[in-house]
Amino acid sequence: MDDRFNTAAGWVLFSGIVALGGSIVSGMYFHADNPEMPEQPGKIIEGVAEGEGGDAGYDLGTILAAADPAAGKNVFAKCTACHTINQGGANGIGPNLYGIIGKPVGQHAAGFAYSSALSGHGGVWDYANMDAWLESPRAFASGTKMSFAGLSKPEDRANVIAYLKENGGGPPYPEPAAPETEELSDEAAADAPGAGLGPVEGAETGEAEAATGMSGDQPVATDQTATSNSGGAKTGD
Repeated sequence: MDDRFNTAAGWVLFSGIVALGGSIVSGMYFHADNPEMPEQPGKIIEGVAEGEGGDAGYDLGTILAAADPAAGKNVFAKCTACHTINQGGANGIGPNLYGIIGKPVGQHAAGFAYSSALSGHGGVWDYANMDAWLESPRAFASGTKMSFAGLSKPEDRANVIAYLKENGGGPPYPEPAAPETEELSDEAAADAPGAGLGPVEGAETGEAEAATGMSGDQPVATDQTATSNSGGAKTGD
């Protein structure tokens, strides 16, 4: 019994030693402890890094042109706990916001104690600054006393801006960006209407255009007389 046990234990021990040795050898061969980049890496998949992406590419002029003050009033309901917007309204936790568009940042409401982050910010409440402020007050003015986290949707911010402009006015909205025109390839440009030789349908054809615009299927005038159906020669009138 003892001999069998010792034999089995010996084989188990031997197997473990073989496995350990194989692991060490394979690790040395494949550089498991010191991985290296391949000489020709595979295709890198580009993604959006954390904190990037979102609505950074929208055009403010375009989105303001479609803004709805009535929808902005509904969003502004979140702000009424701290702000008034009626003309001559009292300051609350935040300043009265009537006529704020176009006024200096951190100075428009008389008698309100602005934080130094806003009073020393500089600039005016133009549409770009107001959009940035509504998106993230703390990012716009680090150290502001404003505890509002911000509006993540550009449409909501544009609607609030339209509502603010409706209550006190402001300068005209910035012009929407012109739509990008798609450039045609050389092959597509050649097939475009009016491209290449030949007259354009619906346009008057000049002599030079007519000379170069004849297709291979058009008849060519000759001095030969045409024959009539009866077999006789037919001359021009």
